[in-house]
Amino acid sequence: MSTQTIQLTVSDVSNQKMAEVEGIPADSTVGELVKELLFRLKLPANGADGHPVGYHARHERAGRHLHATELVGDSLETGDHLVIQPSVHAG
Repeated sequence: MSTQTIQLTVSDVSNQKMAEVEGIPADSTVGELVKELLFRLKLPANGADGHPVGYHARHERAGRHLHATELVGDSLETGDHLVIQPSVHAG
């Protein structure tokens, strides 16, 4: 039994770091994907204040943020573009 996979273009919010990512399992969660993309884009795990930085994915075609629990195959298609953004918490 073969697992379906998709291919995406991903970037950070500044578009300074970009990558083509292939072989993403359709049955993985967006949260799992974001963790992998942080590594591939070499985004910092901690902010300037030393506190951990949370990230989320913005789906450009749909114009919305994806929830970490969504399945990749349910939300994304090959060729889609994701922007990985740090989560901003007011306070």
